[in-house]
Amino acid sequence: MIEKTFLTDSADQAMMIFGAYDANLSLIEDRFHVKVFNRDGVVVISGDEVGVKGAYDSLSYLKKLALLGEELTAQKTEYVLNMVEGGEGDSLDEMEKGCVLITSRGKPIKAKTVGQKQYVDKIQKNTVIFGVGPAGTGKTFLAVAMAVSALRRKEVARIVLTRPAVEAGEKLGYLPGDLQTKIDPYLRPLYDALFEMMGAEGYGRNMEKGIIEIAPLAYMRGRTLDDSFIILDEAQNTTSEQMKMFLTRLGVSSKAVITGDITQTDLPFGKESGLVEALKILEGIDDIAIHRFTEKDVVRHRLVQKIIMAYDKAGKDRSAKRTPGKVYRRKDQT
Repeated sequence: MIEKTFLTDSADQAMMIFGAYDANLSLIEDRFHVKVFNRDGVVVISGDEVGVKGAYDSLSYLKKLALLGEELTAQKTEYVLNMVEGGEGDSLDEMEKGCVLITSRGKPIKAKTVGQKQYVDKIQKNTVIFGVGPAGTGKTFLAVAMAVSALRRKEVARIVLTRPAVEAGEKLGYLPGDLQTKIDPYLRPLYDALFEMMGAEGYGRNMEKGIIEIAPLAYMRGRTLDDSFIILDEAQNTTSEQMKMFLTRLGVSSKAVITGDITQTDLPFGKESGLVEALKILEGIDDIAIHRFTEKDVVRHRLVQKIIMAYDKAGKDRSAKRTPGKVYRRKDQT
């Protein structure tokens, strides 16, 4: 049994680090199997050597975040504890470096996980970037933030955002309105991200000038996109032909980010995703980067991470039970 003391700089800082009613200290106690005593901002940690070190390192990083003005939510605290417990605490320092963008309302957009910071770095350093991973990891949101940042710095002259309009359960022909009205729901996440970053006035002005273009993937055929930051979202729903068509639109002084989740493909059964194929073909080519997010990078409600892990486990269990050589068909196939 050993003890170690952790100090805070002020009562306000202690409140941020410890959480409401010392909730973060309770999380640390449960995670590292230690006893934590808070005596007016002076924390005494007691337990075995490994547990005390984990608890102390977690508090030290939470203090760094507090000094940066970060809000220490339960989700963020749990992420820090997960990284420290997994022996990845040293990589948390990467998250302190820089801000991706300041929105029109003055809100800073930063990488919230180590995986997100690595993704941002790859976008900065490469021409074509694939961001692949589960829902809620910030793939599209950060790509849009990087695009707006590049536009503000005049590194590009326009932003082009596109998605394949795959019919996931609804037929476009049965939806009301003209073609633009019918495809708008597919593009709504891109509209929302731009609106948050630019504000109503900036968003409207740039759309009117054609500096921002949002369109279905089919509209990209036959074009060459120079001096542009291009984002292809939901790329798991592209066919092989569509993916090749998109990648060959890249013009001079342009950058392309392709995002998707290969576990959520809406293509017809038996049709290989263009994203899956591209990852196989293009890996290892200079100036093309592939970043794979994991459930650790999920920044939505903390239950989302557990849901993703549960589905992954169920998928692996189903695969393990399959008979080698047997052909499996979906129930809706005859």
